[in-house]
Amino acid sequence: MNNLLLLIPVALFLGILGLGAFLWALRSGQFDDLDGAAHRILFDDDPDDPPPPRTGTG
Repeated sequence: MNNLLLLIPVALFLGILGLGAFLWALRSGQFDDLDGAAHRILFDDDPDDPPPPRTGTG
């Protein structure tokens, strides 16, 4: 019985903490573009200019 007196407030605190983290992520725009990364990986990013030739001492 004494364990429940400790575990119930801990569970409530963790639930409220998780809800707060979810609401923060929702407000900060973490879930705005769910398909963007999935589509970006399909296309190659070809640079317009080739990289400069490497010159250096060997």
